[in-house]
Formats: sequence, C-alpha cells, structure tokens
Amino acid sequence: MFSSEGRYGPVMIHATARHLPVWIVLTIAMIGVAIFAMMPLLPKAQDRLANHLPAEQGFVGSGACRGCHATQFEAWSGSHHAHAMFAIDRPGAVLGDFGNATTSAGGSSARFFREQGRYLVETSDKAGQPARFTLSHTFGWTPLQQYLVTLPDGRLQVLPWAWDSRPAVDGGQRWFAIYGDEPIAPGDPRHWLGLQQNANHMCIECHVTGYEKGYRPEADRFETRWRELGAGCESCHGPAAGHLGWAARGAPGEEPLKGFPAGQPRVGPLPAASGRTGLTGPPGPSAEVETCARCHSRRSQIEAGWQPGQPFLDGHRPVLLAPDLFEHDGQMKDEVFNDHSFRQSLMFQKGVTCGHCHDPHAGKLRAGRAEICGQCHEPARFSVPAHTGHVTGPGSPDCVACHMPARTYMQIDRRHDHSFRIPRPDQTARLGTPNTCQACHADKPAIWAAAALERLHGPPRKGFQAFGEAFHDSRAGDPGARLVLQALAIDPAQPATARATALAELGNWPALGTARVLAIALADSDPLVRATAIREHESLPVEIRRQRLLPSLADPIRVVRIAAAIALADLRPDTLAPPDAGRLMAALREAEAAETAHLDRPEARMALAVLFLKRGRIADAEAEYRAAWRLDPGSAATAINLADLLRRTGRETEAGSILRAALARDPDAAAARYALGLSLLRSGKPSDALTEFRIAAEHRQPQARHLYAYALALQSAGQPDQAREILRKGSGLFPGDLDLAGALFQDAIRRGDNEAARALAARLARLRPDDPGIRQLEQRLSRP
Repeated sequence: MFSSEGRYGPVMIHATARHLPVWIVLTIAMIGVAIFAMMPLLPKAQDRLANHLPAEQGFVGSGACRGCHATQFEAWSGSHHAHAMFAIDRPGAVLGDFGNATTSAGGSSARFFREQGRYLVETSDKAGQPARFTLSHTFGWTPLQQYLVTLPDGRLQVLPWAWDSRPAVDGGQRWFAIYGDEPIAPGDPRHWLGLQQNANHMCIECHVTGYEKGYRPEADRFETRWRELGAGCESCHGPAAGHLGWAARGAPGEEPLKGFPAGQPRVGPLPAASGRTGLTGPPGPSAEVETCARCHSRRSQIEAGWQPGQPFLDGHRPVLLAPDLFEHDGQMKDEVFNDHSFRQSLMFQKGVTCGHCHDPHAGKLRAGRAEICGQCHEPARFSVPAHTGHVTGPGSPDCVACHMPARTYMQIDRRHDHSFRIPRPDQTARLGTPNTCQACHADKPAIWAAAALERLHGPPRKGFQAFGEAFHDSRAGDPGARLVLQALAIDPAQPATARATALAELGNWPALGTARVLAIALADSDPLVRATAIREHESLPVEIRRQRLLPSLADPIRVVRIAAAIALADLRPDTLAPPDAGRLMAALREAEAAETAHLDRPEARMALAVLFLKRGRIADAEAEYRAAWRLDPGSAATAINLADLLRRTGRETEAGSILRAALARDPDAAAARYALGLSLLRSGKPSDALTEFRIAAEHRQPQARHLYAYALALQSAGQPDQAREILRKGSGLFPGDLDLAGALFQDAIRRGDNEAARALAARLARLRPDDPGIRQLEQRLSRP
C-alpha cells in the first residue's frame, strides 16, 4: 500500500510505450521432459500502459516461470504481490464504485465516474479548483485499494481517496480519505499532487518488477520503466533469463546460482532450539529475510542495481528506532512495515524467518494464528489458561492478540507488530508506551494489567527487548542513560537495530566512555551498527577520523563504505597512501551515486550539497541547494541550509531573503524563524532578531536552541528577569541541554546565588563527566 510518509526516507511510469510481443511458447529440455513456459501474465489491456525494460536486462516475466513452477505460480497469482498494481483497464482490476459516487473529508470532495470507457475522478487540482483526472492504475488490493493518475510529465500521483474493499458488514465498500478529516491544502507536500504523494519515488519500486526510476533532471520529468506490473517472481528471485538458460543446459549442478545473478531466498528448517520439527527446506534463511526487507522496511535506496540475494544493506539504508517512528521500547508507531520490528525479536535472533510463518508465494499464513505459533511453542504449555490468563474458547485472545499488538494505518489497515514481545503494562506509566492488555481492557489502568500479569507469571517481566528505559531516559535528558546506552551499544545479545539506535542516542552524551564504545562498534559484526558508529564519528577531529575510519572504506557492505566516505570527505586524497586514496575516491563515487539516483527529491539534493561542501566544491553545493529549493520551495530545511551557505560566502542579505521566502510559505516554521533571527543579529538588527527568536521559542513544539537564543537576546536587550524565566522553562523541558544549564549557571554566579550555582554545577558535571574544568568548578563551589 502507498504510504504518504514514504520510505526515507526514510520511493513511475511513462504510459505511452507498448508491451513487448506476447510470450511465444518456449520449449526447454530439462531432465528429458518438455517444459512449456506459456501465456502472458496479464492481458493485452495492460500492455498499452507498460513501459518495459529492454531484453538485455535479463527479465523474462512471471509467465515464463509457470511451466516449471506451476504450484508456486498459482499460489502467487492470488497473492497481494500479484495484485500490487494493475493497469486501470485490466478486467477485474478496479474494485471501487465509479458509478457517479461521491465522498468528502477535510474540506475536500471527490466524484468517481466513468466516461467513454475511462475511469475518472473530479477533485481539487494544485490551485484548489475542481478538475477532472483520468486514472491510470490501481494500487493495492485489500483491505483498501488506491488509485494513481499519470500526469503529462510522467509523474504518478496517488489520490487522497481510497476504496475500502472490505465486506460491507465490516464497514467496507465505501470511499474514504486516507488522512481522515485532516485538511490538506494545495501547496502542502502531502496534497495529492504534492511531493509526498509522488508514487514515482515513494513506493512504486515495490509494486512493480524490474523497476527503473528514469528521472530526467534537465527536463524535470519521469520516464520510468519496469518489466512487469505487480511484484512478480523476479522481484524476489532476480532476472531469470540466466536461469532459463541453466534449465535449457540440463540444470548442471556445478552452477550453484542456477543462472541467477545472486543467491536465492529460501526457507530453511526451523531452528533446532525450538524443539519442534516444523518446516524443512534447504539452508539460507538470511537471504530470505534480506530479500523481504527490501519492501517490508522503512528505508532509502542507495544502489539502483541491487539484486535479490545480495545483502540488504548493499542496496538500502534502513531507519533506526527513531522516536517519531517507534515507541521507546521499539513498538511500531508510524508506518514502518515489518522488518524493523521482526529484527528486534527473539525469533529473528534464533533463526526464524518470514517463510516459516508466511507462504512466500501465496503470502498467507501457513496455518491458523495459534497453530502457526505451535510450530515452535508447545500448545499444551502455552494455549492454556495458566499461560494466557483467559478461559480457552471462542473470543479468547490468542498468541497473536497478546504478542503481536496491532495498529491501524491509512484509517482501516490493521497491521501487527512483528517483534513478538511479552506484554509490558508495567512500562506504560513510566515510558508512555502502549501495552496490548489495555487494547482489550481499555477501562482498566495499566497498573491493573501489570498486577494481573504478575499474579499469573511472577514479578520478572523483562522480555527480550530490554532497551525501552534507556531510550526513554536519554530522550528525557537523564544523564544516567549514558552508561546504560554504552553497555547496550556493544551488547551482542541485543538486536542490532537497537544497538545502532543506542549509538545514535550516545551522540547526545559525549564522554570518554562514549568515545571508547564508538571505537569498539566500528568492528561490530552487524553492518548497520558499523555504519551508525561511523556516522557518529563525523564531528570528531580529523586525525581521529583518519586513524579510525580509513579501514571502513574497504568494508564489504556498501552502506558502511558510503558512511565512511561521507565522514572522511574532507580529507585530501593526496595526503593519503595510494591504497587509501583509491578506496576513498571509490567510496565517494558510491556516496554520490546513491544520491544522484534520486535527483527528483530535495533531500537527495541536500545530501549532495553537504558532500560537495565537505569536498570544498562550494559552487556545486550551492547548485544542489538551489535545485532542492526549486523542487520544494516551501522547505524550511532547504532554506536554512542554503541561507547558511550564502552567509558563509558573504551574502547575508540574500540569505535573509531566502528565509523570509520560506516563512511566507510556512509561517509556522520555527527553525526558519530561528535562522532568520541569527541573520538579523549578524545584520545589526537586534530588535528584529528578538521578535523572530520569541516567535520560535513560543512554538507549540519548542526546541532547546530556540529557547536558549531567545534568552540570550533578552539578556542583551536588558531584560535579565525575563531571560531567566525562559532559561528555567527550557531547562525544565530539556534537562540534558548543556547550553541552557550553563546559561543558568552563569546567571546564578552573576546574581551571587551560590546555592543555585552549586546545584547547576553538579548538573553540568553529570552532563559532561569528563570535563576537568566543570569538575573543578563543582568541587570549588561545594566547599563551605
């Protein structure tokens, strides 16, 4: 399904070319049996809308697999993968009501109808005026189906209206708005014709087979190509022309890849530790999970040529357990799909894979909800009241209800968390995390549920995911989180995604111990941890980076090499030994290529600008910032970065103009207000700067640096009492912020308030435990 947030990112179609000729009967000699790969997968109606990749890409289409793999083909044909995307005029593709149906939400409305064989919608255009649009594709199947419009410049935009394809008895068979009643105005990136609803980048890579984005920056248009609509066989197995050749040669056993360009995802046996016989199959479960992760994760793409069977991080950069995407304990919050959750689980650590529970071709569970768990977990032990606390029978919660809590996305799409966690209502009050018990017992407090579980299972209720408190305390500004995060980051028993997130959190807690942990993590067995450790080195002195990070340029995994290249981009190759210089330049080319593949996105343009700045290519950096600004003129982030470059090159007046233009588009952008305040200060206009700082500090979501700047501006304006109140407010909201605490300390010293100064000196010492100056100050003030 299309996600408005996309995949960072934390993802195209030129609708005029024709399909290649229908597949002819292909005879293959294989073990003495004639195998026929016949029939196109989709009827000719779709062919008019497909823009196929050339034959040299090695794609043959799912229909070519049917002759040898009929069982798998039939299972796949009825799957969500096969129905991921259809041409609008494919018979049976459209599920929605186009009989002049109407709907409205958020101040907008739509009418769905047919005219001269076309499917149309009448809804708002970029100017907010009613307009007609012809639909080109369906997107998804159940529980909802979305629809795409192909624009003249090749952009595919997803409508804000979707069809609820569930049965009417479940509330389905209706049109609804993906964003509910939230008004999405023209000009908002989330408007259906805006940047965040552009299917060419956001999600379509995983709804077609053999995808090439085909963005042409010089014309700002897309000429996207693919081999097949829907996630076909070659989406998971890679181009199969070589495999057909292998079969035609008699399937020689000395060719381990069987003609495929990379290793194949396969379901292995259940781990022996499960004590159950379970499923059997050839080894290679990690390749299976890596292949599924390509589409079932929140990530950005760093290599357009990635093939199934390669390491996931050779082609993608996944997000970490950031607080806007995940709860502190790792439960999914935003739409993050399943891979991040699954990799947090004890099942993943023990070797369980996606295919042990889901048929990889049909996509369905291999058995009923509780029965599938019974492959490893003895029902006589777990499916009983002594474990569940509920009487067995209809309506009683099962394994999934208690260990895979669900959230609803896009209004009606319930998705289960795949971290398979033990319910922790005891953490709800302390961490603010949800718990599955209250999903059913909403009328009871969390403490009631915690007591019930303690009576049933005893007081130790830790579970496998043991990092929630560390992340919560760090984000709450508690210096005590530093040591816990340091231990977590290098604990091999913890999930790699949690260890990598701990390293990112440690960026807020510099200390000698943190520096040691970052150095240790550079040699971690998991590439995500290594790449994160490298990124946390970027602010360190150049000699430390040179000494520690040069070996990472030769890492076998692309995402690690790219991280090292960015962290070392300011090194001059002529200062390095030839082997290191060569590896640096090669990794820099990979880093640049990772962003150049997404020149349609402002975030990629900005990433290129940062890379060019580090390389001293000022003019190229400015060109990329301006390109990002053209793609998204209302972006405060782009305006701030471009304005900073203009400031550094002596163009302060132009910098202020860029910031004002961004605020004209988005007056609520507090970061742009703050940046404009700094620009006004540099321009000798402190009174105007104070106004901008005040607006930024009074934002509904204040930031520590905005409050700090406002307080300093108040002090400079001769208003020390008001400045002190702002500092106290900021220090209460952000107890871990060194600048706010330091400013309060200086204020206490000026006023001769020794008691307050001693308390603040102690806080500063906890925030920076290895700073000898702060430690001496604390000791001096503590003397009677």
